[in-house]
Amino acid sequence: MRLFLLRWYSIVRCVMIRCLVVDDERLALEVMENYIEKIPFLRLVQLCSSPMQALQVLSRTPVDLLLLDIEMPELTGLQFLRTLKDPPFVILTTAYQEFALEGFAVNAIDYLLKPIPFERFLTAIHKVQQRMAIPAKEVPLPPAPKVAALESIFIRSESRTVRIDLADILFAESRKDYVLIHTQEKKWVTQLTLSRLEEKLPPGHFVRIHRSFIVAIHKIDSIDQNRVEIGGKHIPIGDFYRENLMKRIG
Repeated sequence: MRLFLLRWYSIVRCVMIRCLVVDDERLALEVMENYIEKIPFLRLVQLCSSPMQALQVLSRTPVDLLLLDIEMPELTGLQFLRTLKDPPFVILTTAYQEFALEGFAVNAIDYLLKPIPFERFLTAIHKVQQRMAIPAKEVPLPPAPKVAALESIFIRSESRTVRIDLADILFAESRKDYVLIHTQEKKWVTQLTLSRLEEKLPPGHFVRIHRSFIVAIHKIDSIDQNRVEIGGKHIPIGDFYRENLMKRIG
């Protein structure tokens, strides 16, 4: 490991990088703290157990790099990131591989899958250094993923991670403690909230029409004043969502 570090340090130009770590798991925070301490040009600003705590730190302290967990209660890492007007460089950390595409959509530098090996962490830090060495106006942004290329999503259903083809989804329905995803063949039960599912679905193909329903636009059979019909099912249209629905269907 020591030889690996020496070779790695000889390749990159050591620029001090101020790091903020956000994760609701204490063990994950300790791992990141340990990794940061091993690299001389990384400086830990603070360990935060919630996005709101991180927001307070960002408001008063300069930060170059945000090591951000995705799955957190109340506010996910991706939701938090979208609230930042001028975010620092971001490396996403998560235990769920299915969030990778969303990570690229928010221009994250890298995406680390837990448990994170130290060598993989170093590789991600190297990418940050390369970006910091380029003037901001010259930093090439990764291309946004094409909606047409996103043909499926992964969700947790019961004890499994399953893939669902987007073309098969009719609508999603929020229940008290879970969400039902209705497809042409069956219903999938997931612990995702409806808002979290909405983030995963391509907005060009799906629209929220009620606080409890998201529908596939291309599956709508008819629309009247108060509801849409999909596959023989009638789904209510919420007053708050009506205008957006009509805009989306032209």
